Amino acid sequence: MSKKKLLVIEDDAGLQTQLRWSLDQYEVVLAADRETALAQLRRHQPAVVTMDLGLPPDPDGASEGLALLSLILAAAPDTKVIILSGNQDRGNALKAISAGAYDFHQKPLDADLLALVIGRAYYLHEIQQENRRMLQTQADTPLAGIVSRDPGMLKVCRSVEKVAPSSATVMLLGDSGCGKELLARGLHALSARHDKRFVAINCAAIPEHLLESELFGYEKGAFTGAMRQTLGKIELAHGGTLFLDEIGDMAMALQAKLLRFLQERVIERVGGRAEIGVDVRIVCATHQNLRALAQAGRFRDDLFYRLSEIVLMIPALRERVGDGALLAHHFKHKYSAAEGRPAMAFSPEALAAIEAYTWPGNVREMENCIKRAVIMAEGPRITAADLGLPEAELAEEAINLRQAREAAEYRVMVRALARVDGNIVKAAELLGVSRPTLYDLMAHHGLRSAG
Repeated sequence: MSKKKLLVIEDDAGLQTQLRWSLDQYEVVLAADRETALAQLRRHQPAVVTMDLGLPPDPDGASEGLALLSLILAAAPDTKVIILSGNQDRGNALKAISAGAYDFHQKPLDADLLALVIGRAYYLHEIQQENRRMLQTQADTPLAGIVSRDPGMLKVCRSVEKVAPSSATVMLLGDSGCGKELLARGLHALSARHDKRFVAINCAAIPEHLLESELFGYEKGAFTGAMRQTLGKIELAHGGTLFLDEIGDMAMALQAKLLRFLQERVIERVGGRAEIGVDVRIVCATHQNLRALAQAGRFRDDLFYRLSEIVLMIPALRERVGDGALLAHHFKHKYSAAEGRPAMAFSPEALAAIEAYTWPGNVREMENCIKRAVIMAEGPRITAADLGLPEAELAEEAINLRQAREAAEYRVMVRALARVDGNIVKAAELLGVSRPTLYDLMAHHGLRSAG
């Protein structure tokens, strides 16, 4: 087996030799400065890097090493960087850990202990990569395609799991591209019908005069061009699940035939007279407001009630807190692997653009956007330009928990003081704190008492 590659960034020739000799179980790649290190990183893509912070042109300081660390983690976020530091560099080593370095090892070097730290770093990297591969290969499991931490979306997923074993007709409501078919397939996969067919048809994509024969099938000679008997989608889904996408676009005449099928559970093929019993579960979806369409006379009331035994509202991506960045990373990993590209990362500007954009096309639009960016990006970093989204300023709102808490604290204090016209006693009562506490908080945030 080929040796694992280890990038050693060190400008001391003697220490380079020592490290290469003591770490001969690895293929040691050397670099002595920023440019060489980045070139070796791009060429060899090592899982682990050891690095001295004191690099030229600042060999006695840590500025160059810390700058290089930032560039390494931006280019290859999964890389484990181990800082080699002297006693006088311990503070800078801790700064490096805060900036994302994996660990630090004290000089003078203990070869056995360093080998142990490096081995542990390789092991952790392999575990993380394996977890990522496992996540990417779980696409055939029910609801695996739904990636979310949003409470509203997770509630929908739990509802799907509850409803799936039943025979109830389910209506999925939500904007185009928000995952209605994924959820419909999840309903089928989690039901007792999972070993039968899942048949989908988009009612908006087929002309009205053809949709009837697509749904119900036709007999030979039923119309010009009907050269043989053909089964419709309903009949093909016998024993399984029929997914009617964009049901709101179905013509009124065809709605009546669908209603009869739902009531009687029998169909007649176009041009035929025989009644054919069909056992099928109906799941439908639309981005339209069916209740409003029914009130306007464009959708049958009785069909609406038949189809809406269980109604699930799917939130749009713009309403799903934090899911924009979460899905972006998910699709980045997916298409990086599919396109054979090394681990990629988003620039801060790219993430800001992703979070600021409203995604009118929802998850489908985002998936296409990230796939295109992965293909078009020239390096391992996806920029805002690669995404092709409107430019957005870096988010001013703090993502750091302490900063976010202080910002919220400041806003609430300002509102309370404004509401009571600067009266400290009343403001303290309103905020539920003592006057000394409020004075301390005001001093901390630079607020002056009106009195």
